[in-house]
Amino acid sequence: MKHFKLLLTFILFTTLGFSQGIMGTWNGKINVQGTDLPLIFKIDKTETGYKSTLTSPLQSPIALPSTMTSFLDSKLIVQIVNLNIEYKGEFKGTEISGIFTQRGLNFPLILTKDAAAPLYGSRPQEPKPPYNYLIKEVSFTNPVDKNTLAGTLTTPKDKTEFPVVVMITGSGSQNRDEEVFGHKPFWVIADDFANKGIGVLRLDDRGVGKSTMGSKEDTTENFASDINTAVHYLKDNSFNNIGLIGHSEGGLIAPIVAAENKNVKFIISMAGPGIAIDKLMLLQTKAVSKSNGIENEETDTSANFNKTVYAFVKNYSGSNLKSDLRLRLIAEMKKLPEEQLGTADQMNEFVESQLQQLTMPWFVNFIKYEPNAYWSRITIPVLAINGTKDVQVTATENLNGIATSLNKAANEHFVIRKFDNLNHLFQKAETGALSEYAKIEQTISPEVLNTMSNWILEKK
Repeated sequence: MKHFKLLLTFILFTTLGFSQGIMGTWNGKINVQGTDLPLIFKIDKTETGYKSTLTSPLQSPIALPSTMTSFLDSKLIVQIVNLNIEYKGEFKGTEISGIFTQRGLNFPLILTKDAAAPLYGSRPQEPKPPYNYLIKEVSFTNPVDKNTLAGTLTTPKDKTEFPVVVMITGSGSQNRDEEVFGHKPFWVIADDFANKGIGVLRLDDRGVGKSTMGSKEDTTENFASDINTAVHYLKDNSFNNIGLIGHSEGGLIAPIVAAENKNVKFIISMAGPGIAIDKLMLLQTKAVSKSNGIENEETDTSANFNKTVYAFVKNYSGSNLKSDLRLRLIAEMKKLPEEQLGTADQMNEFVESQLQQLTMPWFVNFIKYEPNAYWSRITIPVLAINGTKDVQVTATENLNGIATSLNKAANEHFVIRKFDNLNHLFQKAETGALSEYAKIEQTISPEVLNTMSNWILEKK
């Protein structure tokens, strides 16, 4: 939800020849909806064959480990079964030429060992030393799931009493800086806040950076237990004025935690959900298409298809979701215009890829969320903000939803703020399209930084 995630896990190589030639770092790019997406494969030799990682650097700095690959007679085949991804290429000594496939879509991909072109422009807001505040590496264990969480605590110098916030990332695996497209928004926020007299605890998500893995069954509830643990860590270390700042899905996790943990004294929701998640995702589909200049009958057809599928998953009460959903997907696809169906193989590939995503424990849990169930219990101060160019969590509907819920709670201490021309990352944007995120030099609007810090300091 926060940022689109094209690629997740990768590669184990076996080969009979060209061992020295195939080893090393290979760079290439695919074109996705008009945006060039760089991919970096790093191949190393092991005692039993080869291993490698894949990085999609515009999306995340994390190098993702392999699952399965073969290399025989100059033919490279890489498969990521759980994501329905395959790369077939021919090794030609100085390049690998092939086709990258995901969710039934094919992308030409040529890999070379040439130095990759610079990925981003300047990131002028990224903090640089010397730092006029204290920085401490921390770690602690979630007593519920037994996973270890690692992060950074930044605190003002020469102060003993000050507010401190726990930052909460959005969907997908994020590091403590919530790094994406070369931007480090949580690091920028931490730097700005610490210089103004506000402490910040930011954490690596499960399985990222120095935090240990959770489970394949993890849901938003598990992530909420991590943040609950973080609040207790701060409380145990003599911090009393503790708040939560959640971005995107993190803006849903914040009220889940605060509804139960009375140590939380205030919340900031940055583009957090305020309406039922299935409705939010349908609005997202249309808004993303519109930002890409696509508004036609096919867009409406896709939205209606998604609406039916989301409702099926959300309301399912049977015993075999994957099997029953497969039948529903096939039935719904047969209703589509013939020109949208493609071949039988393409239709089957699409169905299987959708099943992988729609039956993930996280997604099944997430689609059922009604944010009102939590926001309507929150009586502590709340600042809810969003940008008018946000196409992932649309501003008007979600901010209105949060306000309605807080009114139900008889909350008299909340502020709703909409920022003109800011996107989901709170950057100044032209269209809000996902393709703009990497191109914009601004990491986060200074107006947003000042609004949040001033509001927090008023709560002293």
